[in-house]
Amino acid sequence: MFGSDDLSTLPGTKQIARVSIEGTITDDREQLALLKKVRDALIAAKPNWQSMDYGMTEKMASNDVMASVYWNGAIFRARLKNDKVHYGYPKEGYPLWMDQVALLSDAKNVDEAYKFLDFIMVPENAAMISAFARYANGIAGSEAFMPEDMKDAPEINIPEEFKSAGHFLPTCSPKAQEYYTAIWTELQK
Repeated sequence: MFGSDDLSTLPGTKQIARVSIEGTITDDREQLALLKKVRDALIAAKPNWQSMDYGMTEKMASNDVMASVYWNGAIFRARLKNDKVHYGYPKEGYPLWMDQVALLSDAKNVDEAYKFLDFIMVPENAAMISAFARYANGIAGSEAFMPEDMKDAPEINIPEEFKSAGHFLPTCSPKAQEYYTAIWTELQK
């Protein structure tokens, strides 16, 4: 079961992205050849998947689905409803990610936008947002204000033995992004 809307979360794509995007393969034709192999492997595996569905939190909590590739905060919410739910970190590697906020270059209310950004970056406020969404945040000092059940949650705090396997994926080239989009679109058919 893949419960995601992003090809980069599927098993093996982190390694593919690192090879094809980090500079090992810079030629578009070579990237296309590699991603064609990825596409072929995913298409061949797809009949063995129960489904591709984004709404896994309730399905995992109710035992309708017993395994999934899914977001850590959502699985944390599922575990709070069902203590048999467990989140795992693949030793082969996994993508690190974070949500972001940004001020658009053509924003009309720039002063108000900066005030809002300042507000959500106050550690107490960042922790309040985390408590609602059940995801960590990157604001230094917010740890003291986090809910107790999040302070040692393995979904939120990566266990030491798995930290080195997580990597932020580099930004895809426009051509590589086209390939990913085409593969993802085909997988959803």
